[in-house]
Amino acid sequence: MKQNLLRSYKRSFNGFAASLTAQEHEKLAGHEKVLSIFPNAIFHTHTTRSWDFMGFPMNIPRNLAVESDIIIGVIDSGIWPESESFNDRGLSPPPLRWKGACKGGENFTCNNKLIGARFYTTYSARDDTGHGSHTASTAAGRPIDASFYGIAGGVARGGVPSARIAIYKACHDGHCETANILSAFDDAIYDGVDIISASIGQKFASDLASDGVAIGGFHASVSGILVVQSAGNEARKLSTVSIAPWIFSVAASNTDRGIITKVSLEDGTTFNGKSIHPFNLHGISFPIVYGDDSRCHKEAAKACDYGCLEPSLVKGKIVMCNNYSGIEEVSKAGAVGAILQSSYPTPVSFVVPTAASSFNESNFNTIQSYFSSTKSPKATILPSELITNLDAPRVAGFSSRGPNIIIPDILKPDITAPGVEILAAYSPLASPSGEDDPYDSRSVDFNVMSGTSVACPHVTAAAAYIKSFHTDWSASAIKSALMTTAWRLDPTKDKLAEFSYGAGHIDPRRAVDPGLVYETSTADYVTLVCNLGYARLLSINGSCATGERSTAPKDMNYPSMTVRVNGSSFSENFVRTVTNVGAENSKYEVKTTSSSDYTITVNPKILTFKAFGEKKSFEVIINGKIKEYMISAYIEWNDGVHTVRSPVVVYSDSINQPSH
Repeated sequence: MKQNLLRSYKRSFNGFAASLTAQEHEKLAGHEKVLSIFPNAIFHTHTTRSWDFMGFPMNIPRNLAVESDIIIGVIDSGIWPESESFNDRGLSPPPLRWKGACKGGENFTCNNKLIGARFYTTYSARDDTGHGSHTASTAAGRPIDASFYGIAGGVARGGVPSARIAIYKACHDGHCETANILSAFDDAIYDGVDIISASIGQKFASDLASDGVAIGGFHASVSGILVVQSAGNEARKLSTVSIAPWIFSVAASNTDRGIITKVSLEDGTTFNGKSIHPFNLHGISFPIVYGDDSRCHKEAAKACDYGCLEPSLVKGKIVMCNNYSGIEEVSKAGAVGAILQSSYPTPVSFVVPTAASSFNESNFNTIQSYFSSTKSPKATILPSELITNLDAPRVAGFSSRGPNIIIPDILKPDITAPGVEILAAYSPLASPSGEDDPYDSRSVDFNVMSGTSVACPHVTAAAAYIKSFHTDWSASAIKSALMTTAWRLDPTKDKLAEFSYGAGHIDPRRAVDPGLVYETSTADYVTLVCNLGYARLLSINGSCATGERSTAPKDMNYPSMTVRVNGSSFSENFVRTVTNVGAENSKYEVKTTSSSDYTITVNPKILTFKAFGEKKSFEVIINGKIKEYMISAYIEWNDGVHTVRSPVVVYSDSINQPSH
């Protein structure tokens, strides 16, 4: 079988990846020393304004000496090392504890900013899709004046510009094999990174025993490394792909800066659509075509399906497409521009290869009515411009929602962060309108992207910022600090509430001084894994201990409290322990939400601390009746200085019905 060996994991955990026949699989699975065998699943790669929007300006107080010792490991599509975002001006050599290496391939050079590089796919750690460069610079890029063809201009910077970056290229063309992901975790843990940022995930949540990020993240957690992962961009499937409690799962939301593209019809009506493009039609109106002048039947032509548009018939015209993906066909056919129907209920601006704008169904139908009722319909498309989003932050339409279908009593996602229309570094080898767009030959150093992949490095940077002030804090303490100090979003504006945004929107500045933290130990994770029947995950500890204490997942010492119930009436309790990381002598009083649908009781109602590091336990009891499919509530501990808030969520199975 040696000739079929693909990868060997020896540095941080034991295992290997290999091509096996069915007989070899069966033989290995029966071996007493083999804990688990699972498929080599494919994962997918999932800022001038965002940091200021969060109240996190460039001149915020920093502990620069410690920040520059923090190493962020980025598992992604590689990096463009020559980008100005990764210059090392003014930075000292890497920390002495760093055990990594610069093995980025031919003509790939590291520096005192980009201190390490490894690759497990293609022949270089160089980024040829732009994704890895964008995420790495969002987390720790140096401040650079930048824009996308004059759009979204300003200073693009990461949250911790002095932190070091180590890149682990496990992805290519948007695909990341489990074997490569585990190699990246194995190396990153050994190399000595402090935080791992993984803007990758599968299309669907998978069993913990076959989830490469969950398994690699577990071993990272045992080594004291916080792993931050994007929640996924599959909102319509109602299942976040990041489900393990030892991983920090991040949803995406907008900021107060938006990008729009206006379309003006010749009758004088103007619509604000969503896209990002710099093309100027100089106010000239062009004929609109929709479903005609094509090579296909009418419905395929309306969708602008592959091969449907006849270049000679759409030249000098604006094409309407009732499918957003039709933009590639419009670009290929050489039309002047496109009016598109967005696939998201709340459209997002993506970079497009030609003058184009996308609309929700209502506005698209209005434009369609104009087209149908006008003898010679015409329109013009304006260059993109900035607007102020007065309702920010709102969770993006694409952001994957909960509940957690693998561990139903652990709330996921954990938190939300800016992930909509963010400017950051890019690879000049990649098309700015998408890694798979062969008809956009532009080359840029900075690009605007959206996705939970973009939100993830914001949380990574926030965690690194906290660590720079609290070097002795555990990964779970940092996670707790960010969750309990998050802005609470309005559940009346999002019917899935915490299943959309977790504990709320990150507030890095407040999280440095949270007052109390919920700490979750390795033993807690081991107990959970054992009780759920995932002992084979524990390759470092062997099988679970006999007589392992039984703890329900809802009673894990997690910063949020969640339980799934059968039926509508319920009575549930949660037990939690908090650690004082604030003043030595402090008294916290509890406050809870109230509603005719439920009552919350907390015992005791007052927690008194006499020492730093002192722990206190309490119980939360919630009784009530679910009218629709969930109860969205919270408890809040307050000492007059700190506010420590935890979501309390009770939900029924009906939340998984398609109508929700």
